[in-house]
Amino acid sequence: MLRHATASAKRLPFLTSPGTIRTCLRPCRPLAAPSRQVAPPLARFLSSTSPRRSGPFEPLRPPSPSSLGAPRAARSFRRSRKWGRRLLVLSAVLGAGYLVDRQVYAAGIARSLRTFALGLLVAVDYKLNFRPNPLPLIGSDGGIPALHRRNAERLFELLRHNGGLYLKIGQAIAMQSAVLPPEFQRMFARMFDDAPQDSWEDVEKVIREDFGGRSVEEVFGVSFAGVEGKGVMERTARASASVAQVHWARLPDGREVAVKIQKPEISKQIGWDLWSFKVVMRIYSYWFDLPFYSFVPYISERLMLETDFENEAKNSETMRRLINDEPSLRGRVYVPPVYHELSSKRVLTTEWIEGIRLWDKDSMTRPWLGGYGKASAGVHGARLDTPDMDAVRRGLRENAQIHQLKPERSGWKGSRGKGGLGLSTKEVMTTMVDLFSAQIFKWGVVHCDPHPGNIFIRRLPSGKPELVLIDHGLYVYMSEKFRHEYGVFWKSLMTFDNKKIVEITEEWGIKAADLFASATLMRPYEGGDQDFKRRMLGDMDGKTASERSYEMQQRMKQGIREVLADENKWPKELIFIGRNMRIVQGNNQYLGSPVNRVKMMGEWASRSLFEDRNLPWRERFTNVWQHLLFKAVLTMTDVVFYFFKIRQWLGRGGGMEDEVEAHMKSVAKDFGVELQHDVFEG
Repeated sequence: MLRHATASAKRLPFLTSPGTIRTCLRPCRPLAAPSRQVAPPLARFLSSTSPRRSGPFEPLRPPSPSSLGAPRAARSFRRSRKWGRRLLVLSAVLGAGYLVDRQVYAAGIARSLRTFALGLLVAVDYKLNFRPNPLPLIGSDGGIPALHRRNAERLFELLRHNGGLYLKIGQAIAMQSAVLPPEFQRMFARMFDDAPQDSWEDVEKVIREDFGGRSVEEVFGVSFAGVEGKGVMERTARASASVAQVHWARLPDGREVAVKIQKPEISKQIGWDLWSFKVVMRIYSYWFDLPFYSFVPYISERLMLETDFENEAKNSETMRRLINDEPSLRGRVYVPPVYHELSSKRVLTTEWIEGIRLWDKDSMTRPWLGGYGKASAGVHGARLDTPDMDAVRRGLRENAQIHQLKPERSGWKGSRGKGGLGLSTKEVMTTMVDLFSAQIFKWGVVHCDPHPGNIFIRRLPSGKPELVLIDHGLYVYMSEKFRHEYGVFWKSLMTFDNKKIVEITEEWGIKAADLFASATLMRPYEGGDQDFKRRMLGDMDGKTASERSYEMQQRMKQGIREVLADENKWPKELIFIGRNMRIVQGNNQYLGSPVNRVKMMGEWASRSLFEDRNLPWRERFTNVWQHLLFKAVLTMTDVVFYFFKIRQWLGRGGGMEDEVEAHMKSVAKDFGVELQHDVFEG
């Protein structure tokens, strides 16, 4: 062993002598302190693996205080504590703001922030990528069609997610989507789907708040437990829209009513929603250099009034009186009465209407199986047949959660359910065009939301149609001056009186008279000097398809500026009147273009000029003579109308509205706009 240790010592230069080895091999003695001749590597190793101490090692004895050195102050972490407090305060503020927003404003602030964020994203996307040759940025692949598609999806999801008034705005966009890119048209066609229903607890809350704390049972005299002598009411809504939902009820006196109840979040959200709308439109008007913001206050006012059911009741009563006083419409159009004692600012109770919607063309035209000389249920406000109330109450006593209590009155369909109203689409559309022409040209009181869901059709005993008009929230009241000017403008369009057209449009602050005339007629206006069309289509040689499309849309932007040249003189009523006429045109086309809509509206425009009692007798007499000449001229349009009608019957083409639209599409395509008018399809 000694020889082995000696040999090891020779290989390890820092083991200097056998004495050292012997010292290390002694089992009962501790190792001696390293000598001064220990090599530096070993010294560093020993110093790093053994604790520091100021004196010789003494096992199981704590070091003396003097050996520990001077005390040092504990670390305070002041910066971490400061930022921690800030984070805690910020979290508390955000949490409190979130709770207040949810409870007080029904998430109105969050909806506004979401709108601003997405609006900014869409604006930046268009600013960067709307060009003939998009920049090589993320999201620019696919060119302008892909740009339209992704932003249409973004806006659609925003409107559907926010709900409420945002759905109303989306539906307004959908109604005017014919002049939007095809990607927007396809996306916004889904805006007319039913909105989700609110819970029955929310319905009860609204009624209690609006009727001084009284319950639904106390206000309407109904029972959900089948109590004798009480009426009944369905807890499940029969229809749900963006702002309200409708429940069926039968009152104790036998009246069947439609109870329209505003969703409770609307009153909390509307202020924030309209403010967001104003801010976004202000930014877009500035950023894209389009004069849109001047219309925002007027549009906001109309939307605000649409949520006031007392205003809707007033509009409904006004329209009901005007129709009853008009001999040509009395008995053909019906407006259900409002029960004011059961209505409030957020609750509207009217007569329940049995009928089919305008979009149910099949049920409208199938043969009548209800019996000769008989009519649909409830025509002219007749009392509906009494259901078996004993059976209804017995069912409620057995199961208070029954969803449907209203009897299904479908006897007119026959035993096999294949019957219809047996009506002519021509008579239906004639009544509709007469109604809305009278509103625009004679009364100046215009229902601005006549889409198919707001029009019921019933059969009269004579076999003629009765049109029922509901949902009177969105109305426009025209001034006498503007109503007269609009009638003259329409008559001038039909007689190609270009001097008068330019005179009136300049009075309204419009420079592009021919473009505005085409927008009004919903078809290309062939009169005028066509100056705007020449400027639009000129100097396009040598451009690629992408460059041409981009240039055309830029010129259309200039055309919009010319139509809205003087914002202060531009009649704001035109916004919603154009919406009304666009919907009526779509309804006529959907039913197969059975009437010459443009001619009928022109006749009403001319007739209103000599029937206007505010005009002097001499001017009225002159207008009578001109009206007779005007009707003779319009007879020529019937030749064209029936030519297209015969072609349609022979299967060689569409009706007049279809041919007009095809022509409009062709002209619009030259302007870089792709028109698609199938708003109501599906």
